[in-house]
This record gives sequence, C-alpha cells and structure tokens, in this order.
Amino acid sequence: MKDAVNKLGDQETKQAVLNHLNNIDYKIPELGESAALAVTRIEKLLKSSDIVETSDKIKLRAAQRAINKKAPFHGGKNSFNDAILIEIYADYVSNKKSAGVKFSFVTHNTSDFSLPNGNNKLPHPDIEFIFTKIKSSYYIKLTEAVQKIRPKLVSDLMLEHEWVEETRSLSDILEAMNELMDKIWYNRYQNWLYRIKIGELRIATKKDAGKYNPNVTSREVYNGARKAAKEKEKQFGKKNLGPWNNFEWGMLNGKLSALRWVLGDEWDFLDT
Repeated sequence: MKDAVNKLGDQETKQAVLNHLNNIDYKIPELGESAALAVTRIEKLLKSSDIVETSDKIKLRAAQRAINKKAPFHGGKNSFNDAILIEIYADYVSNKKSAGVKFSFVTHNTSDFSLPNGNNKLPHPDIEFIFTKIKSSYYIKLTEAVQKIRPKLVSDLMLEHEWVEETRSLSDILEAMNELMDKIWYNRYQNWLYRIKIGELRIATKKDAGKYNPNVTSREVYNGARKAAKEKEKQFGKKNLGPWNNFEWGMLNGKLSALRWVLGDEWDFLDT
C-alpha cells in the first residue's frame, strides 16, 4: 500500500498518508502481543476452574430446545453448544445443594441469550425463568457482574488490566530522534570549532589541495557546517542547544541510543 501511495499519491497529501501508514505498521505487532496476553489470562482461568461434566439429561434438554426453536435456537442457527451452557447453568441454579449460593451468567452473546428487539441486558423470554433478583443474575459485561459482587475489586482490576499507557507513534519517535540527533550534532560542531580555534584542526588552504590530512577540513565543508548550525539555532533557539553538563550530555546520547534501538539499530549507535 505504501509503495502504491508513493508512486501514485497526490503530492500534497502523499507524505501525510505515508506517515499514517507507517504508524499503523509500527503498531500492528502490539495488537498481537495484546491478544497473546489475553489468551494467557484465559488459559490460566480455565486451568484453575472446575471441569463441569455434561450429562445426557442436559443434552436431551438442549436438543428439545432445538426442536422447539427456543433460545438460543430462535435465530435459525445451530447453537447447540450455547444451549448446553444455559442448561448446565440452570442445573446448578436449581440444585438443592446450591441453597444460599448466588449465581451469575455472563455472556457477550446477546443475539442468542438476550431479549430480542429490546434491552439486551435482560435475558431472552425463553430463559428468563432461570434468573431471579436474588439467586441468579444475567449480565452481558464481566465488569458489571464483578462490580455487583465486589465493587472495590473491579476498580483495582481495571487499573491493573484495562488501563494501558498509549505507546508513542512512529512519527513521534522519529521526530524525537531527529531532534536529539540535531542537538548532539550541534554540540559536536561547537567542539569542532573549539579545536579549530586552539589549532588542533584547521581549514584547508590552496597548499593543501590534493593532499589528505585528517586534521584539515575543506572550506566547503566548513561553510556547510556553519550554515547547518545557523538553521539549528533558528529551529530550536540557541538557548536550547547547550552547553550541556556531563549528566545532560549523557542523557541526550542515552535517549538517542534507546530510540534507535527501538527502531532496529544496535545499542550505542550515536552517529550524527
């Protein structure tokens, strides 16, 4: 897609579209990581839960629901597994051994279990007899179910699992990285000027033509560096370009190294 936009896109909007696609490309791996984390949590819950056996009696009741086209079969699809779930739940609620125990049925499947053409927080009329105000409740959100039982627990869980710090976009990272590169380069430029001033380095003269000397810089490079430095001073403001103490200088280089590592470079790559 990026290749097509680059070749065929409108010149005025092409760069904005490419930046947006780059940000999407950068965030795609995060979606996979979030899904893997969710699956891990679900597997942990399943392994720590009791296994409920499905009796023949339950299977027969589920089959009878299918014959009578009662929920969850009212939608015209094969919902046998869902029928078994609601029948197992009904068995637990009606069991004499469960006296004094409160139950909650939580499902996102509102099309099979909820009131059709109405408030989907209410159960379908075909299963509403299973639910009561005291012993058995119907929910379509897990947070609402847990909140009813333990309000404080929900707030703690939401802080722990649902609040996610938004990661920086690729364009944000590139912008910060480029700013760090410019500031580090400017500092190195000032050190370079100082070395010229004290005589460690010098600007090439006609006598240096055709000769290589690592301590000699061409007039063309010198003028180009001065021009670039003026542009950086105008862009950031001279007061924002140093001088830096040792700690600040270390922080600048550390930040640049970290951002470059995130984007695939090796650690400590600090070329400017």
